[in-house]
Amino acid sequence: MTTATSNGAQGQASGEQLPGGLDRNALIDKAESIDFEHNDSVWENPRLTKFWGIVVGILSAAGILLTINQVFYLGVGGVHIPTNAFLYIIMALFIPIAFIVVPFRKEESPRPSVPWYDVVMIVVFFATNMWLAFNAENISLFGWSMIAPTRATVVAIIVWALILEALRRAAGWIVALLAALVSLYPLIAESIPSPVLSGIQYDFGTLAQVHVMGADSIVGLPMQTAGQLLIGFMAFGVVLQHTGGARFFNDLAMSIFGKYRGGTAKVSVASSAALGMMSGSAVSNVLTTGPMTIPAMIKNGFSRKTAGAVEATASSGGSITPPIMGAAAFLMVSFAGVPYTQILIAASIPAFLYFFGIYMQLDGYSAKNRLRGVPKEMLPVFGKTLVGGWPFILALGLLTVLLVVSPSEAQIPYWVVLTLLIIAFVRKKDRMTLKDLYSMHIDLAVSMGKLFATVAGVGLILGGLSATGVALSMSSDLIAMVGDNVILLLITGALACFVLGMGLTISAAYVFLAIIMAPALLELGVNVYAAHLFIIYWASVSYITPPVGLAAFAAAGIAKSRPMETSVEAMRLGAVKYIVPFGFALNPALVAQASFPVVLAAAVLSIIGVFALAAGFSGFLQIADAKIDPVTRIILVVAGFAVFLPQWSISIAGAVVIAGLIVLHRLRRGSRKGSEGSDVTSTPVPAAVAAP
Repeated sequence: MTTATSNGAQGQASGEQLPGGLDRNALIDKAESIDFEHNDSVWENPRLTKFWGIVVGILSAAGILLTINQVFYLGVGGVHIPTNAFLYIIMALFIPIAFIVVPFRKEESPRPSVPWYDVVMIVVFFATNMWLAFNAENISLFGWSMIAPTRATVVAIIVWALILEALRRAAGWIVALLAALVSLYPLIAESIPSPVLSGIQYDFGTLAQVHVMGADSIVGLPMQTAGQLLIGFMAFGVVLQHTGGARFFNDLAMSIFGKYRGGTAKVSVASSAALGMMSGSAVSNVLTTGPMTIPAMIKNGFSRKTAGAVEATASSGGSITPPIMGAAAFLMVSFAGVPYTQILIAASIPAFLYFFGIYMQLDGYSAKNRLRGVPKEMLPVFGKTLVGGWPFILALGLLTVLLVVSPSEAQIPYWVVLTLLIIAFVRKKDRMTLKDLYSMHIDLAVSMGKLFATVAGVGLILGGLSATGVALSMSSDLIAMVGDNVILLLITGALACFVLGMGLTISAAYVFLAIIMAPALLELGVNVYAAHLFIIYWASVSYITPPVGLAAFAAAGIAKSRPMETSVEAMRLGAVKYIVPFGFALNPALVAQASFPVVLAAAVLSIIGVFALAAGFSGFLQIADAKIDPVTRIILVVAGFAVFLPQWSISIAGAVVIAGLIVLHRLRRGSRKGSEGSDVTSTPVPAAVAAP
């Protein structure tokens, strides 16, 4: 298997060197041991000694087995655990992992173990949540969320405080501070003079009970979704990576796109999309594939800022790419009340349009700058690569088919994971060992620990807004403010998503806006899938947009370019991500919410629209094979956006304008040959350089 422990030596011996002395296989192996959400290899964590590694492994294994028992309704030992008890036990098993692997302070000197005060928090958090699980029936029957014994109130206060600390470690100060402020807000809600923010007020003890033992806060919709869906799909992503999926999708992208002009960048887009599909984390994707793709693009002729921007833009698409997407997509299941399978279908066309827009802009950039592809003889053979990666094609195919035909989507990823593991242990090539299995399990455990800490903290935001009743009044006030104008509400929502996305995780921003913004959008007639996907899209654009642009800044560090310039370039490359959400919010056919002929027509027109937008932003019109002037670029952008609108007359008029401009520029081109930059005749570039 391609893990850090098994294949690192192979990479060292392979001699495939990237610019700067980087070894391709070694970097891919390191990438496959990187944590999904927080980008740090667990094997470089000094706190994970042999003892604490075993503790983490046991906690995670117990949590996964308990979840399987719950999801498959096994009732092992004749015991059927109530939902709230199950959630308390899951938190008791997973969240302590965040205290184990993340230090109290970043500047804390490396310790070969976990300090005593963290041990105290681990033990106390585990004990209090197990006590809550033991008393789950009393919590439900006797309404402890409002009137509880003193002991239960004390336990609730302790759990509340420890979850905020776990959230701070897992997601950072900004998210923790927001969760703390919103969760404490009900203490003063009645005293606030603003009618928009005024709501039901609680005393401190009752508020702690509401947060910890109520059904709308810590153990509310986010935690219920995480317990039912996220564990299985996260396990699928980790197993897919550790069994060689990252290497396969990279080589497949090389064999398909490497020979075309600017091939190294196109490989980066395809491979980052595939890795993003497995993880859903923008910054993680940049730090995983960036050390390989960015030097390759620079050597191929891309400027440093463009190379960094390509990687950042492609990687930020992970949270919108089926079949796994990001945590926010799973939360959408509960908030929107729709099946996950339908979310995947709804997200497919927008995700394709996003990556198609990046691809076409890169093609235009490559044509304008006469960038060539990688010599065919130095690329992996498509057929051989495809045959060698049959387990991963089987896994994705099986996942897709089961999502369509199975009545229980929560059970599906476990069957696919079991299939992948069986193949990994019986397959002769790169057979998985017990050591590899342990490595994979620890990576999954660390990801789960931080994920559940984040989800519990996000639940506090939900609880604070729900307890006061402010969420409903905010939605009504938003509608009153924009005067029933859908466009104005969408612009307001986009700005709110962007601002929140600058400091929060996509999941936290989504939960906040799903409570406030989504009801207002639905009230004005926006389709439910479009409304929630609109929020997810715009919450994720901050990863490439100044002044924050975390993914772009991370890529700039690798490319050694200026962060702000890289972020601005990433905005240009990812421009489709800013426009497509408005398109599907106004035209639900783009999220597959119409008859098949209408969806097909909308998809075809939207591809034409994205083609025009990409040409306008890049300054190169591919079919005409011509550079275009500023006026034509503006016309193409306007016509491209018009194609997205639901009025067929406007859409067709936009398409006609685009077609007319193509014909005009082809006639102007005359006898000029249009093959510049499309042949593979450049100075040979090693295959390793073209690959992430």
